[in-house]
Amino acid sequence: MSEPLSPSTRLHEIREALVRLHRTLLDWQRRMHERVHGRASAHELLQILLHDPEFAWLRPISESIVHIDTMLTDEGEFDEDAILVQVRALASPDADGTPYAQRYLQAIQESPDAVLAHRDLLALLRRTR
Repeated sequence: MSEPLSPSTRLHEIREALVRLHRTLLDWQRRMHERVHGRASAHELLQILLHDPEFAWLRPISESIVHIDTMLTDEGEFDEDAILVQVRALASPDADGTPYAQRYLQAIQESPDAVLAHRDLLALLRRTR
């Protein structure tokens, strides 16, 4: 039987799964944006990501990744349960929920890559119970 993972190892795994999910959601939103507005350069996309309200729904997942990064670099104690609650909320699509939850639901209904990243994150969260 393998040793249980340390909290920091679990946190690294959760972070990596969130980054993969964020990337797929960003790619999906970018494609939606480019259908309407045309192709954007990397610089334009960065500006759009930072300032366009169409991309604002992605901020909760971006902020969670930054929060985890901060905890990992602080090398102090952290509340793993609180992080797991936050990540589980991010992995909960809901047609009647927050703008994030609504767009997340749409993304996993339309993007096979988002479905796979969602599945991987849920599998990881089940292991951390």
